[in-house]
Amino acid sequence: MLIGVVGKPNVGKSTFFSAATLVDVPIAAYPFTTIQPNKGVTYVRARCPHVELGLPNCNPRNSKCENGTRLIPIGMLDVAGLVPDAHLGRGLGNQFLGDLASADCLIQVVDASGKTDAEGKQTDYYYPGNEITFLENEVAWWIQGIIKRGWNKIRGGNMENLSGILSGLKVSREQAEQAASKCNLSVEGINWSDDDILAFAHEIRRVSKPIIVAANKMDMPGADENLKKMEDDYPDRIIIPCSAEAELTLRKANEKGLIKYVPGDSSFQETGALNEKQKEALSFIRKNVLEKYGSTGVQRTIDSAVFNLLRLIIVYPVEDEHKYCDHFGNILPDGYLLPEGSTALQLAEKIHTDLAKHFIHAVNARTKMRIGKTYVLQPNDIIKIVAGR
Repeated sequence: MLIGVVGKPNVGKSTFFSAATLVDVPIAAYPFTTIQPNKGVTYVRARCPHVELGLPNCNPRNSKCENGTRLIPIGMLDVAGLVPDAHLGRGLGNQFLGDLASADCLIQVVDASGKTDAEGKQTDYYYPGNEITFLENEVAWWIQGIIKRGWNKIRGGNMENLSGILSGLKVSREQAEQAASKCNLSVEGINWSDDDILAFAHEIRRVSKPIIVAANKMDMPGADENLKKMEDDYPDRIIIPCSAEAELTLRKANEKGLIKYVPGDSSFQETGALNEKQKEALSFIRKNVLEKYGSTGVQRTIDSAVFNLLRLIIVYPVEDEHKYCDHFGNILPDGYLLPEGSTALQLAEKIHTDLAKHFIHAVNARTKMRIGKTYVLQPNDIIKIVAGR
């Protein structure tokens, strides 16, 4: 799974990415700091089941556990800033849009302070809500262009032809059919108008590249008013107040042993020798970010993207349903992200195709009840798969 971090230049996009991944990337207050896409790994967090089960610890293999919080790794991509008419190739538009093709969802970082214009240049005021509409339109126009360039292969055909053209965007046939149905468009003998294609492009973007908004720079003047206006103007969007710079500062201080901080927490503990400048910076973050919003918003944005936008759940497979461990004795070794509605059989497929092929039954480790292949998995389920040979 891959999350794309997107937005116009100079909104703190690379700072957000660096804070989320601790990958060092160029960060500067001018447009197009990012030329080539930066790749890294971030984590979605959830309460680790070992705490609830009263176990002293766990032994993660494919993830991490910090102070009872399980951290599941996810790929993240920071791409070049987007400017108006990017779909026509303006700025780094073609590269930007091509880079985000492989993303499953997008985190759009906007400048909640309103101090950068549509192209990322410093200004007295620019309403950040415009950035939301602008990004959605640019991505839809880009998808429309892809469809129109392949129209000779699509016209008169069916959804197989169309989904083939869109496969490079990680669009499935099911998603294409879902979008066409939502737009009341024919799926056989396709002969859509330009307006039909654009409506479909908007819908397929919503289905295959959903967007969550990180309202960044919330520690700056005017940000609260802009956040309230965006929430009023875009009531159906998920908008998270955020300070990427605060998160990056806290994570780096934690890395240096100056503080103890778990990403997403509402507080931190001072553990090292701090100079006056460091104390002032941390005091500012505590007062103007953590106490005000409950967190820096970076981890909350990532968690919301995974659980609320993509609607994924975490499931823990084990081999011993009594000790909650694998055959090496590792307690709760792996956590897997699966779509809501996934079954025990689909979990088996995720672990190994042979497990699914020879699936006999599964066991809910919490209840010790035997379950079948059609059992619908629940968040934080602990499941043993029983398979033949």
